[in-house]
Amino acid sequence: MARGMEWTSTAVRRGEGSLSGYEASRYGEAVGNDYDLLYPGERGSNEAAISRLAALAGSRPERALLEFGIGTGRLALPLVDRGFEVAGIDGSEQMVDHLRARPGGRRVAVTIGDYRVARVPGRLFSVVLLAINGIFDPRGVDAQLDIFRNAASHLAPGGFFVVETWVMTDAQRNGSWSVLPRYIGDAHVELQMARYNMDNNSIERTLFHLRSDGMKFVSVTDTYASPGELDIMARVTGFRRVLRYGAWDGAEFTVASTNCVSVYQLQAD
Repeated sequence: MARGMEWTSTAVRRGEGSLSGYEASRYGEAVGNDYDLLYPGERGSNEAAISRLAALAGSRPERALLEFGIGTGRLALPLVDRGFEVAGIDGSEQMVDHLRARPGGRRVAVTIGDYRVARVPGRLFSVVLLAINGIFDPRGVDAQLDIFRNAASHLAPGGFFVVETWVMTDAQRNGSWSVLPRYIGDAHVELQMARYNMDNNSIERTLFHLRSDGMKFVSVTDTYASPGELDIMARVTGFRRVLRYGAWDGAEFTVASTNCVSVYQLQAD
């Protein structure tokens, strides 16, 4: 961490829920120095995601992937190591600086901008990826549809848009605050407090990260979309769903699933 081992109790907002208040860089600039500690991922899950994305990209002649919200390269860099061409879009120069400082990071072409509209010039891709709930844009359904359209504009015909989200339970829909342990490690525990507003599909979330050397919390406002709502967005933007899993390892998606990996294929005009 850039600040050593000193963690503080702070709060940041990923977005303000409106076009006028939203800055694509805000979230990354606020947490960029700590991102890999805040979101360590699970080794097995990361490896499963990398293998599944490699299989999708490898099935297409382009063999190239674009990640919306590429961040520090958690998924991108292992794919580069496997011989794939990888590009990214991210709003945060700070996050991208961490990516570029890693081995192989300079081999990833990154466009700084809002992945709702930013374009990567020069080529079309086999796969566009949007991981860790990035589709839950605080600006609402119009922004979510624009993200699907922007993915389509970057894909070769027949290419895949892969969207990873969490799935709200019935108990979390009642408007009360819920508490969920999101990550439990030997020296790091993350708890999520969330409250859903059915009127506008928004979710207020505060993520508490507890470590022996201190505590940090991150406050986020999201626009939720259920798996079925994502399917509708896909349909109206030229995609059809071809696969859905309850986890990156290919687990069956069921009514009890709390995570969702959806694979959409771009249809011919």
